[in-house]
Amino acid sequence: MPPLTSSVDALPMNVYTNTLLKCERFEVSHFHDRSVRLFTNKTWRSNNVPAFRGTSHLNRRGYRSTKISSQVMEQMQSNVFVKEYSEDLPVTSSYESAMEALSSLITRKKRGERSSVGGKYGKLERMSIYLKILGLEEKIGGLKIIHVAGTKGKGSTCTFCEAILRECGFRTGLFTSPHLIDVRERFRINGLDITEDRFLLYFWNCWNQLEERVTEDLPMPPLFQFLTLLALKIFVCEQVDVAIIEVGLGGRRDSTNVIKEPIVCGITSLGMDHVEALGNTLGQIASHKAGIFKPHIPAFVVAQLSEAMDVIQEVARGLAVPLEVVAPLDCEKMDGLKLSLSGDHQFINAGLAVSLSKCWLQRTGNWEKLFGKQANLESNLPGAFRRGLSTAHLSGRAQIVYDTSLKSCNSSKVSESSCGDLIFYLDGAHSPESMEVCGRWFSSAVKGKQKASSCFTVENMVQVWGNGQLQYGTEKRDKSYKISKQILLFNCMEVRDPQVLLPKLVSTCASSGTHFSKALFVPSMSTYNRVTSAASVIPADNFSRDLSWQFSLQRHWEKMIHGKDTEVDTVIDTEPKMDAAKFLPYEFLYEDASHCSPVENHFACSAVIPSLPLAIDWLRDCVIRNPSVRIQVLVTGSLHLVGDVLKLLKR
Repeated sequence: MPPLTSSVDALPMNVYTNTLLKCERFEVSHFHDRSVRLFTNKTWRSNNVPAFRGTSHLNRRGYRSTKISSQVMEQMQSNVFVKEYSEDLPVTSSYESAMEALSSLITRKKRGERSSVGGKYGKLERMSIYLKILGLEEKIGGLKIIHVAGTKGKGSTCTFCEAILRECGFRTGLFTSPHLIDVRERFRINGLDITEDRFLLYFWNCWNQLEERVTEDLPMPPLFQFLTLLALKIFVCEQVDVAIIEVGLGGRRDSTNVIKEPIVCGITSLGMDHVEALGNTLGQIASHKAGIFKPHIPAFVVAQLSEAMDVIQEVARGLAVPLEVVAPLDCEKMDGLKLSLSGDHQFINAGLAVSLSKCWLQRTGNWEKLFGKQANLESNLPGAFRRGLSTAHLSGRAQIVYDTSLKSCNSSKVSESSCGDLIFYLDGAHSPESMEVCGRWFSSAVKGKQKASSCFTVENMVQVWGNGQLQYGTEKRDKSYKISKQILLFNCMEVRDPQVLLPKLVSTCASSGTHFSKALFVPSMSTYNRVTSAASVIPADNFSRDLSWQFSLQRHWEKMIHGKDTEVDTVIDTEPKMDAAKFLPYEFLYEDASHCSPVENHFACSAVIPSLPLAIDWLRDCVIRNPSVRIQVLVTGSLHLVGDVLKLLKR
């Protein structure tokens, strides 16, 4: 059956540009006394447009813009002009400027601090004003939205929904957070990150309109509010059939809750997280999450502890919300296919995604058109649903990456066949509940019972980085015996409690027979107060950061291992050009835990490494030196850390 609506991967450039103009009410007749700013400091030329040099100037925050006349804006609707504009625009420098602009919107130095946004308006009132400025207030009413809140699994649930509805033939928009490597990951159109050129056009269009209206009472929106506005702008202008929106934090007071009439709402598994903002009981947290419910709009929720479910049901009754509790997906309904996202917990998320997607199709009048009156989900899933669930992709959640830099003969000392294996198991778990899930997945994966990547089986498929691009492919694995070492690479934000997270992870792994040989504690490369891109330069101070938190993590680890408090020497040489082996001997990998001597400040179970690049280099050198070793590294505790590892492996 052909798609009911257009599902092309990208609109033609002339249609795209015309859409941008229309969604901003930039009809040509309105250009008599106004102009539109787009970010560039280049000369604009086209075969159809006279040579034109825009009036370049610095806007209020120092980011260079160019005012484009109405004559040029008319001509922008031609393919030729847009093509030459795209070629002329210095994308890299422009993109980095956009990252600098975004960084200026961060109002807190670290998580847990209160936002310092000024003005007289509350968050949602301010969001409504921003929507009016951008001309989006009425237009977002035309978006057919799936709105999802929760503590765990909301990103996975949204990703499953997007893939299912795309397979049904609809043009999809997906907004998730956080990003791991590049901010464009947050905005997907038809399953793909938005391109740099489109991102820049939408970004600067929103930025300039908002900045022009800044007052003492109405400052520029903080980072997540701006990104939410940008997502809505993108989805309106890209004319998506369905927009899947993941809540950022909580629900009731979240920036995404400017959505007044979604098609359907969902709540994933709840747990104790963000307690500084949402409350320190499950009931309080559930109240925030259920805050996305709208009167009479259907909602679905996965099974919760009674403390949370009672609150959710009470909120639903008060708003006359038809609420349904969804069971995990029965794997038999996949008809032989497997979920693309690893971990048993994904069946919970998949079950919710199936219910949300079906409800969306029914309420938009598309279910019967696609599957007929008799179709139901009790016996089997439609083919489009199965395809979506088996192909959805979300980085940094139960993801396995083989480090292939060792196979590219970067070292002249060894041949390709003489290297060991270095495998990274990445999961951004950062709450007690997600740590337990992560531990179960990792234990199963290292024993060969799980899939080696988000789409392929351990036995014959690997996910690899090659030539700077993510690739999927087969690779013959050395069947000879290798000594496996499980290593924990860990960091977490200071608002987390490592005395809860680490024991939960270790005990879960141990119950399945998996034990960590070593634990490495490292600072993340990314910082809370700076937005970076995939091409951003690694900061020079990466080797000289304060490591007191990492030493604190090590103390907790050693206490857990030895059963008593230990003193850790927090003085460390952080010379930037230091060789990894000079800092941490390779023999450390094989040193027995019995050799620990806390009194002499010698630890055989753990180490603090001053930078992530240094830690990666040390791991690589270990497997180069010993071809019989297979190092399986669990990277967890922070999505920031997971993203930084992916960024380094990609390079």
